[in-house]
Amino acid sequence: MSSLTDRYVQATLRRLPARQRTDIERELRVSIADAVDDRVEAGDDPGPAEVAALTRLGDPARLAAGYADRPLQLIGPAVFLDYTRMLSTLLVSVVPVVAAVAAFFGALDEKPWLTVAGDSLGAAVTTAVHIAVWTTLAYALLDRSSAMTPRRSWTPDALPQPPSRRARWGELIAETVILVLVTAFLLLSPDLLAPWLYDTGFVWVFIALGVLSLGTSFARYYLRWSLPLALAASVVSGAGAAVLAWAAATDHLLNPDSGWPAGTTAWVTAGLIGLAAWSLVQAVVDTFTHARRS
Repeated sequence: MSSLTDRYVQATLRRLPARQRTDIERELRVSIADAVDDRVEAGDDPGPAEVAALTRLGDPARLAAGYADRPLQLIGPAVFLDYTRMLSTLLVSVVPVVAAVAAFFGALDEKPWLTVAGDSLGAAVTTAVHIAVWTTLAYALLDRSSAMTPRRSWTPDALPQPPSRRARWGELIAETVILVLVTAFLLLSPDLLAPWLYDTGFVWVFIALGVLSLGTSFARYYLRWSLPLALAASVVSGAGAAVLAWAAATDHLLNPDSGWPAGTTAWVTAGLIGLAAWSLVQAVVDTFTHARRS
């Protein structure tokens, strides 16, 4: 064997565990010698025949990975579907919530709206990057862990049950009725609510968010789950919850001069903030549920 073959064999062996090198070196040298002999018998010169044989074997790093059964991908097919589902679920559920929370606290500090929007966007981007990096790292380690063997086999029992369209249609009707009642209350009860809502036109923000939320509900009824749809639903739900919590916490929601009983405004404010928090949690749970069914 020439120095070219020796160099190829050594480049392959140094990437293998010591316990495998002896057997693989013998096998590899025999394989190369046979390939060169076949080409020489076919009429090639020994030098070009050796080059052609080594070229056909390919990159020694790739060959060594095959001998060692070591995958050359960051996320392998065994966990790729779980990885993409988890990553998309975390992105569409956690990122909007973090952005809404950042906007909420920025509004509490009475920062300018442009500053609040910039801080919210920055928090969303930072969170998305962290989720992508750490989720990818976790699944890369999981894919290479011996705990993944033996792997779970799929059976038809894992198929999700088809949702009841009648039940979901009933939910849509209920959401529509609630939106109509809330809109009527906002427009017909200006004395009970803070004048600021009507003087600034902010009341229409509440109505618009309600309409958007109902629109995403209808979209999820008629369309199958997808990442853009789940993201839109989470953003709308998170924005509505954040706006409601901010308006309640900054006393921009109830009119203190409307004759509310003593202590009522504090209880209503606490209840609305709790409702907003519950809405955020529900948005996260709903997104995880849809992602598991997809």
